[in-house]
Amino acid sequence: MKNQIEVGQSYRHEFSFSQQDVIDFARVTGDNNPVHLDEEFASKTMFKTRIMHGMLGACVFSKVFGTLFPGDGTIYLSQSLNFLKPMFIDTVYVAMFEVIEIHEKNRARISTCIINSEEKKVVIGEAVVMNLDKIANV
Repeated sequence: MKNQIEVGQSYRHEFSFSQQDVIDFARVTGDNNPVHLDEEFASKTMFKTRIMHGMLGACVFSKVFGTLFPGDGTIYLSQSLNFLKPMFIDTVYVAMFEVIEIHEKNRARISTCIINSEEKKVVIGEAVVMNLDKIANV
């Protein structure tokens, strides 16, 4: 088995979402909260502008796990999340991952974090993933 992940290994992924992405997410989920979709409404909130759905931002974790790190064949088993700051449309963020622990049954516990351009944490959590080819049993 090659390309095995190891404790301490990290990965970074830069991303952003457009207003169209937010509209599409609202359509798919049914979360039509005007703070995400209506600039006039959002301008009267504490955010002063539209914000992204927190789960839209956090969905980048699924993309990375399934396609980039560990990658193909990964099964996403669980995720804890804490939303610390709002995420804004058309803003570049970095998702950061670090392997905390390797478990039996080809599973890994991975810290997940999204930071903004000021390197402040926006979303934090932990995930457990399984990959038969890229996570060795302990």
